[in-house]
Amino acid sequence: MPSAHQAVPAKAWRVLAVSTLAFTVCFMVWMMFGVIGIPIRKTLNLNATEFGLLTAMPVLTGSLVRVPLGIWTDRFGGRIVMTLLMAATVPAIWLMSYATQYWHFIVLGMFVGLAGGSFSVGTPYVARWFPRSRQGFAMGIYGAGNSGAAVNKFVAPAIVVAFGWAVVPQVYAAIMLGATVLFWMLSASDPAHLVGKSVGFAEQLRTLKDPRVLRYCQYYSIVFGGYVAISLWMVQYYVGEYGLDIRIAALLAACFSLPGGVLRAAGGWLSDRYGAHSVTWWVMWVCWICLFLLSYPQTDLTLLTVNGPRTFHIGLNVYSFTALMLVLGIAMAFGKASVFKYISDDYPRNIGAISGVVGLAGGLGGFVLPVMFGALMDLTGIRSSAFMLMYGVVWVSLIWMYWTEVRATQVMGGLRARTANLNLETKS
Repeated sequence: MPSAHQAVPAKAWRVLAVSTLAFTVCFMVWMMFGVIGIPIRKTLNLNATEFGLLTAMPVLTGSLVRVPLGIWTDRFGGRIVMTLLMAATVPAIWLMSYATQYWHFIVLGMFVGLAGGSFSVGTPYVARWFPRSRQGFAMGIYGAGNSGAAVNKFVAPAIVVAFGWAVVPQVYAAIMLGATVLFWMLSASDPAHLVGKSVGFAEQLRTLKDPRVLRYCQYYSIVFGGYVAISLWMVQYYVGEYGLDIRIAALLAACFSLPGGVLRAAGGWLSDRYGAHSVTWWVMWVCWICLFLLSYPQTDLTLLTVNGPRTFHIGLNVYSFTALMLVLGIAMAFGKASVFKYISDDYPRNIGAISGVVGLAGGLGGFVLPVMFGALMDLTGIRSSAFMLMYGVVWVSLIWMYWTEVRATQVMGGLRARTANLNLETKS
C-alpha cells in the first residue's frame, strides 16, 4: 500500500486548485434559483409545488448528464470536457435575465443545469493526479466546491436588493466565462490518465446490477441530493417560517450550505484514515437525529389543568433551528466525501463512469426532493414536512446499511474496519 505521505507533484495541486475553483462557480450557478426564485415566485404568483419544480429543474439536467460526462472524462480527459461544459452554459445563464414567463425559466433552467454535471468531470479528473492513499482527500477538496451554494447565498441577495433579480444571471454569466478561461489556462492533461475506449451508456447502467453501486446511490441521494434540495429550499423556508428579510434568510441558510461544502475535504481525510464505511455509518445517525428534531412543527399545545386550560408553545426558534442545520450540513459534507471514497476503493480503473452513475442518483434526489417538499407543503400546510420526508429517507438508508454492512463489519476499532465486509462481497 502506498504511504499516506507519498509525494504529490506540484502540477497535481495546481490542477486540484483550479478545478475546485471551477466547480465552485458551477455550483454557484447551479443553485441560482434558490435565491432569485423567491422574487420570481412573487412575480409569477407560483404555489409551493411550482416553486419546487422551478428550483429543481437545473438539478434534473445536471443529474442526467453526469453519466455520459463521466464516461467522456475517462476517454477524453477532464480538461477538455470541463472547459466545453462550462462554456456551453454561458449563453443560457445570460438569457435567463430576459425570461418573463414560467416556461421560459423552466427551459433555460434545463440548459443552466448543465453546470451541475461538472462534478462527474472533476472527480475522476483530479483523483487520477493523486496516489490512491490521497484520493479521498483530493476528491474531498474538489467536492468542497459545493460551497458555491453558500457563495450564491452571499452574492445573489445583495445583487437582488441593489439591482433586481435580472442582474444576477448577467453577473453569473460573466463569472462563468472568466472561470472557463482561467481553468483552460491553468489546468493540464496527462495521456496516462485516459482509460482508452470507454464503456457505452447502456453498459454503464448495467453497473446498477452490482448491489454495492445501488447502495452507494442510495447513500448519495441523501448526503448530496438532500444537501442540494435543502440548499434550494432554505432561503424561502426562513422567509416564510420566521418572517426574515431575504438577505438575513440567505445568510442564515449559508450556515448549512457553507460547512456542507467546505468540510467535504475533512470528510475525505477521515475516510482515508478510518475507512468509508465507518464515516458513512456515523453520518447517517447524525442526520437521523437532526432531521428528527427539525421535523417537529410549530405547535401550540393546550392542557386542561386544575386551574383551567393552559397553552404551551413547542417549536424550534430561529437560533436552535440554525444550529441544527449547521450540524446537519457538517454531517452531509463528511458523507459526500465518504461515499466517493467507497468508489475510489472499489473501482479504481472506472472512477469516472461509476461516479457518474452515483452522481446521477444523488442529483435525481436533488431534483425530486424540492418538488416533493413543495407538494407536501401544499398538501399539509406544514413547512417542516420537508424534514419529515428526509427523516424517512434516512431511516431507509440506516436499515439497508445495517443489514448489508454493519452486521458483518466492525464499525468501531481498527483503521480499516470496512475490509472485513469487502471480503464477503463478490468483486465486480
